[in-house]
Amino acid sequence: MKLFTVGPVPCFPEVLEEMDSQMFSHRSEEYSSLHKETVERLQGFLETQNQVFLFPSAGTGVMEASVRNCVAERMLCCVSGSFGKRYFDVGISNGKIVDRIETQPGKPIQPDVLDESLRKYPQVEAVAITHNETSFGLLNPLPKLAEVVKKHGKLLLVDAVSSMGGIELSVDKWGIDVCFASSQKCFGIPPGLAMGAVSEDALRKSEKMKNKGWYFDFKLFEKYQKDEYSTPMTPVIPQTMGLRRILEMIDKDGKQSFFKLYSDRNLRIRRGLEKLGLTLFPEKGYESLTVSCINAPQGRSGLEIYEEMRTKGFELAEGYGVVKEKTFRIGNMGYILPEDIDAMLVALGEVLAG
Repeated sequence: MKLFTVGPVPCFPEVLEEMDSQMFSHRSEEYSSLHKETVERLQGFLETQNQVFLFPSAGTGVMEASVRNCVAERMLCCVSGSFGKRYFDVGISNGKIVDRIETQPGKPIQPDVLDESLRKYPQVEAVAITHNETSFGLLNPLPKLAEVVKKHGKLLLVDAVSSMGGIELSVDKWGIDVCFASSQKCFGIPPGLAMGAVSEDALRKSEKMKNKGWYFDFKLFEKYQKDEYSTPMTPVIPQTMGLRRILEMIDKDGKQSFFKLYSDRNLRIRRGLEKLGLTLFPEKGYESLTVSCINAPQGRSGLEIYEEMRTKGFELAEGYGVVKEKTFRIGNMGYILPEDIDAMLVALGEVLAG
């Protein structure tokens, strides 16, 4: 089955080869060296001097960590799809007062709306933004939104789960306080590892935070990183080895080359969809570069198309949330060859014609 999912995605062969290794102690010199190199490469990739922590969890774990470490009472969530809604739900479930901006499906968060909301809710301590809304294939204008958040002096928490690795992120320049992602998306690694860049302001907030729990305590991660180049609990060593390998590959060719790989794939898919008479769901100009959300043609459901593509050997992604029935999605993350895209588009044409 050829994967065009939105995670887990097909893994780079070099990553799988690197992960095919016997284990060693996570308190050994070997692990400390692996951890240190991986963190330093990731700092360079994200253009940050902030601490970068490696979490044995899904990205949602770091989402919850950002709430527990950085919000004492009140936060603002920008909801432009199901994963923005998840951030809202995580805040509520952790006992916070959560104000929210919510757009119509397929519409991005706009800076003027965010500015107005922060004037309306000056008490909020942090703003949560989903950079790339996977459910709708929507890319929010993060640099402009970050500028608004920083103008109001708030912490900025960014879900970059389906953008980090495939879309430009400049953590320090944009003033992001917590920026997190998962291994099973753009980096093309099996699931199980999350990574997050955490600013000094976020760490200072964490230091004074009450009832933040233990497993995702940022200050505890900082202590183990500084003292041992390790994590408080057993890390996922194979995935960390895989992350180091993909970052080595990116450093060798330059990250702009890696981003171009993703944008070229995305463009190849979009052009193929246009030839088939299909349209994208999100507002024009805000389409994701890592996942396409496609309107199902009249008389067909997205679920039908998804299921029929499976019979032809292609695993796409179902529509998600409120557009589950009327859309389907095609991811272009991980290890995908141009000929795989072409074959998938031929199969999709057959499904639409049949």
